[in-house]
Amino acid sequence: MQHVTEAVERPARISRRRADKVEERRRELADAALLTLSELGYARTSLREIAQNSEFSHGVLHYYFRDKVDLITYCVRRYKAVCVQRYDDVVATATTAPALADEFAAAMAATLVADGLMHRLWYDLRSQSLFEESFRDDVAAIDASLERMIERIVARYAQLSGRPPVCGTGAAYAMFDGLFQQALWRHLAGDPQAPDTLRADVVQMLAVVTGTT
Repeated sequence: MQHVTEAVERPARISRRRADKVEERRRELADAALLTLSELGYARTSLREIAQNSEFSHGVLHYYFRDKVDLITYCVRRYKAVCVQRYDDVVATATTAPALADEFAAAMAATLVADGLMHRLWYDLRSQSLFEESFRDDVAAIDASLERMIERIVARYAQLSGRPPVCGTGAAYAMFDGLFQQALWRHLAGDPQAPDTLRADVVQMLAVVTGTT
């Protein structure tokens, strides 16, 4: 009986190992492609262009990704998941409303500077989804994950401040996303005050959405 069980489980283990290796390779290729993608954006990027700017051949990229839509959405999903985790850490560690506001605002300002090109790629992708249906499901999933992240931030701030949110999650997300997108535009245009302005605006907006102003 044991031999039968092992015979059944062995192919499953091999299949999982293969799947893990494929996923590891996709991550490796995506990380190598991020610089080209973030610099050129969606419209000016192709798998061939990415291959020319990395150590991987066009054939290898095409083997692991169906097309550039598959690659770009994978890259952005991967990056945004890291962003969400970063803000969830703020929720988990903050013990007062002012501390949460300061840490959240600082994280927003820091990623604006450090990862501006990646955020530009996200907004490019989201805009393209208005025209290309192939993007919409992935963009909607990423957008939903970011909205849930904002919901957790606002809920924790409300809990710590003792004041319930005065607007819905969708409205709160739209306000914070709008602040960030405008700050990104100013930052990429060369405004040195963009990070500090964003930081102050985020702190103020948390007070607004909980009626604590």
